[in-house]
Amino acid sequence: MTDTFCIGMAQLNPVMGDIAGNIAKARAARAEAAQAGADLVLYSELFVVGYPPEDLVLKPALQEDVRHAVEKWARETADGGPAVLVGAPWVEDGKLYNACLLLDEGHVAGRSFKRNLPNYGVFDEKRVFAPGPLPEPFDIRGLRIGVLVCEDIWTPEIVACLARTGGEILLVPNGSPFEAGKEDVRIGLVSARVAESGRPMIYLNQVGGQDELVFDGASFVANVDGTIAISLPAWEEKTVVTEWRRAGGGWICEPGERWPGEDRCQSIYHAMILGLRDYVNKNRFPGVVLGLSGGIDSALSAAVAVDALGADRVRSVMMPSRFTLQESLDDAASCARLLGTRYETISLETAVEAMSSLLAPLFAGRAPDATEENLQSRLRGMILMAISNKFGPMVLTTGNKSEMSVGYATLYGDMCGGYNVLKDVYKTEVYALARWRNNALPKAALGPKGTVIPEEILVRPPTAELRANQTDQDSLPPYEILDGILECLVEKEMSFEEVVAKGYHPATVKRIEHLLYVAEYKRRQAPPGVKITSRNFGRDRRYPITNAFRDAR
Repeated sequence: MTDTFCIGMAQLNPVMGDIAGNIAKARAARAEAAQAGADLVLYSELFVVGYPPEDLVLKPALQEDVRHAVEKWARETADGGPAVLVGAPWVEDGKLYNACLLLDEGHVAGRSFKRNLPNYGVFDEKRVFAPGPLPEPFDIRGLRIGVLVCEDIWTPEIVACLARTGGEILLVPNGSPFEAGKEDVRIGLVSARVAESGRPMIYLNQVGGQDELVFDGASFVANVDGTIAISLPAWEEKTVVTEWRRAGGGWICEPGERWPGEDRCQSIYHAMILGLRDYVNKNRFPGVVLGLSGGIDSALSAAVAVDALGADRVRSVMMPSRFTLQESLDDAASCARLLGTRYETISLETAVEAMSSLLAPLFAGRAPDATEENLQSRLRGMILMAISNKFGPMVLTTGNKSEMSVGYATLYGDMCGGYNVLKDVYKTEVYALARWRNNALPKAALGPKGTVIPEEILVRPPTAELRANQTDQDSLPPYEILDGILECLVEKEMSFEEVVAKGYHPATVKRIEHLLYVAEYKRRQAPPGVKITSRNFGRDRRYPITNAFRDAR
């Protein structure tokens, strides 16, 4: 029995499928923790391969590589340094488990398998993993350590089992994706389990971007008295060694670093930065290119891109048509100047005239309509893709969640590209984020301090400028109303009657519901984007394209 113990928390950013690279990163964190006197180092869920691995984890070759790499690393723990608790996919008796492995004294000394496999929202673990049995604590150097893998903390039975079988400190390795406001949910959940079990708990979360998911880290330690002893900063890698002492028949973590937390705009903006940075860097793009229209969406997208990658890796292109106002030209140029990005202007007129001439015989006798408007958008998409093909940067799309919800985006036009940082951000929040960025410099941002989005862009009525005197509100309700209805229908899955009861006009709700359903085919073809809300389009919300149901009859 021991009366003191030191546990390292390795809040790290793995690369999906990079087994050797992830273990090298874990090895470096172990060495750092050893210097600080750690007896044990904890890593996040499935750290060896990254999270979530989806069907990649079903490949026998990957499973074999994981086992060989883990066993090789385990042999290194014969050096007398800290023991290791690391997440990895693990095959045992012909079944594949989401495992937390104990590496100590030169071998794989223990295994704990995730029991509660989530199958909702962005999670689909029942598809690939077998559920484990109720876990038992590990005996680690005189201390009984209980391990719950992520979802196992959401039901009280596993915590109770570990406490009943002698677990003294409970550790929770996580792959918990970011959602705005989720930090309070995590702390509340951990506090409830700590109170129920009478055991302190370490909640360790992954950090980094993986496709549309972003993991914020924000790991913490909760003592039995309900206090948060230590909290790690969000959005950055960090290895911290926590110091524990036995007192009054239990264990107490000595107080240490406390992260102050963030407001909503701050956390969303940081999520967009990290999501884009990791998507671009992990996929080895040299940078991004985007259309800078003089509107709020492209301006905010450009600001996030510069903050994520640096101005030298962002290329902005203004592509005016005959309907582009001088104010748009001026505002786009001003935004590019404030951000310091490369800025070019390519007129659409020659291409529009060529396409119009080409299609004139076919369209003879028909009045101009959305077809001609969409030609402009699709030509812009072609230009950006040509720049991408020739020079290598990924095309960054700029549509927001309000537009994607109701289909106000052109397939193969402004939807053309590789990633979209605003995909899960409603228009009203776009404005709030832009104003926040003008008054704050985000942590780890590579962009300039001060105003980066001209005030003129913030006060002008939004417009696609695909026809003369066009504004978004010509065919949509004000964004405050539209976004309120959409939040009811998308995030909350409210009925037609429930939405109307909140004060919205029945005809407006009926129309928005219809637009939401018929735009599904567009969203199915949209690029990935950073998940911000509880119901992003894609992994969270999976609706059929062919769908005759309408709640508003």
